[in-house]
Amino acid sequence: MTGRDVFEYALVRVVPRIERGEMINAGVLVYCRAQSYVGARVHLDEARLRCLDAAVDVLGVRAALRGYEDICEGGKQAGQAAGDDPGRRFRWLTAPRSTIVQPGPIHTGLTADAAAEADRLLALLVH
Repeated sequence: MTGRDVFEYALVRVVPRIERGEMINAGVLVYCRAQSYVGARVHLDEARLRCLDAAVDVLGVRAALRGYEDICEGGKQAGQAAGDDPGRRFRWLTAPRSTIVQPGPIHTGLTADAAAEADRLLALLVH
């Protein structure tokens, strides 16, 4: 046994002008059933975002990104989702959306520490 568990992850993307399809990565969602873990890490590069759309609602984007974190943590903003198991929360967060802040496709991997994996993926794919 390797001591590593299967995990799933998806990038959180910001698409300020849907009709143009341009995006930046602003976060990562990680789910590991074996570790009962769901987590979000976010980082918004405001300067890069404004390059795509100078008039973007940065405060609205930040609020949406905080919502991803809150739902993963089961906080107040999670509402009814707070009582759901980690897998249901991950599936809900990764469902396709046509909003400015949206999840990317789901990918898989192996990890011994899902929380550390979230940090690693944020550094690798977002920063």
